[in-house]
Amino acid sequence: MKKSTHPTGEIMVFSGAGQPLEARSYQVPRLKAGEVLVANLYTTLCGSDLHSFSGKRNEKTPSVLGHEIVGRVIAIDEQHDGRDHAGLPLGVGDIVTWSIFASDANCQLSRQGMPQKGDNLFKYGHALLTEEDAFHGGLAEYCILRPYTVILKVPEGIPIPVAATINCAIATVAGALRMARDIQGKRVLITGMGLLGVACAAMCKDAGACQVIAADVSDRRLSQAMLFGADAVVYLSRAERIPPATVDIAFDMSGSPKAMEMGLETLSYGGTAIWVGAVFGDRKLAMDAESIVRRLLTIRGLHNYNYEDIQYALDFMTRNTLKFPFSSVVEKEFPLSQAQQAFEYAISHKPLRVGIKIGE
Repeated sequence: MKKSTHPTGEIMVFSGAGQPLEARSYQVPRLKAGEVLVANLYTTLCGSDLHSFSGKRNEKTPSVLGHEIVGRVIAIDEQHDGRDHAGLPLGVGDIVTWSIFASDANCQLSRQGMPQKGDNLFKYGHALLTEEDAFHGGLAEYCILRPYTVILKVPEGIPIPVAATINCAIATVAGALRMARDIQGKRVLITGMGLLGVACAAMCKDAGACQVIAADVSDRRLSQAMLFGADAVVYLSRAERIPPATVDIAFDMSGSPKAMEMGLETLSYGGTAIWVGAVFGDRKLAMDAESIVRRLLTIRGLHNYNYEDIQYALDFMTRNTLKFPFSSVVEKEFPLSQAQQAFEYAISHKPLRVGIKIGE
């Protein structure tokens, strides 16, 4: 190992919905073959973190929530190749972000472009906490990165709070654009204008969409969407509708059955629906199969992202950090010791993101 580990680190432990987060200290273990130790600098609370915290989603407990993370490299095991995913030299002191998952890069699903479903899958911020394996989430002072984790150095021009969003929200949107294929000159509808939605608007604009339409029940979020590249907005709270057969690509980031059904109705011949937000249980969708067949529609689902998506996300943010107001995404910031208050604030106020500042 190229630098010794810190002896202990603090973790805010999640033990289940309705139970307060608990501060505990754990010994930082020696790195195993190919691992990298980072000091977490910043974590943003993702929607799935809020779902776990509130009990809408079941997680193994106790656990360490948080997976939108950026950190500083503290130590690199000598069996690591010493480079990030882009091939750049990786050293102690580098600011990095990393994929939400680690899986066998050589397994069949990984070779088919779906490493997020690959063999020996491990997900940061979603794993069981044990005395021997505690540092694998964002609400902690340290995180140990396993082999087959995509690690990317963060350019200096990207603010730390913005960089934290790259490895979940921004990379997921990059995956959605990949599944939609060519965006150039297309008419795009996006339903659900949380961070996924506004990032999708910005990415579609960057990719050359001729029109980006944002739809949501929140007037405030639709106002934000205009700042991120939306050309028009649809106020679903006012029962506004989009004319049928007027859109080429319909992205759903909300998980709302009504929104997905509306998206299908708006698609023109040969259109594509990309569903991203439906990651929790809800009612079944009502779809007209004949209409889908006759209009030659394609429906594709995305959960998490693959290796190329996180690289695309970093490249996009490198180009567009200042073009779109990503610096405003984190609406309130808390120290690690106040993670409980951060969750409570996020659930009650519904900002795009709440930030947890951990280190300097």
